[in-house]
Amino acid sequence: MLQKKICMLGAFAVGKTSLVRRYVESIFSDAYHTTVGVKISKKVVRVNDSEVKLVLWDLYGEDGFQQMHWQYLQGASGYLLVADGTRPATLDKALALEQKAREVVGALPFVFVVNKCDLADDWAFDATLEAQLAAKNWTILRSSAKTGEGVNEAFASLTGKMLG
Repeated sequence: MLQKKICMLGAFAVGKTSLVRRYVESIFSDAYHTTVGVKISKKVVRVNDSEVKLVLWDLYGEDGFQQMHWQYLQGASGYLLVADGTRPATLDKALALEQKAREVVGALPFVFVVNKCDLADDWAFDATLEAQLAAKNWTILRSSAKTGEGVNEAFASLTGKMLG
């Protein structure tokens, strides 16, 4: 069975853990628990006629006090770059993390996931920024770990990119 390591990158509290839990376990919890270090989950998916084991590395979120250990990215086949669509600072952090990831491990496949689209009244993801990133050939998806919207699509899109 083919195995692919996927890392979850983003600022703290953008919903990385919630996206993984929604994808792997089909559950959501409003309780916030900070990820300490890395939490690894697995899910076997069927792609065409093959099974692929996805090993999901949920990395703790980077903030002003805690910097990511970039060695966690070693061996990754791709990553989900996650931002909170209601907090513009997390979009800036995601852009910085993507640049650093490219410097550390090269050009890996990734999907940019703007999470929390269920909070439409607080949405702050600028259409101009979205157009700029799309012009750079970024795959950009909106998601909600709470409702499940876009979650399976994000992981499926990344899996497709990793498998070529």
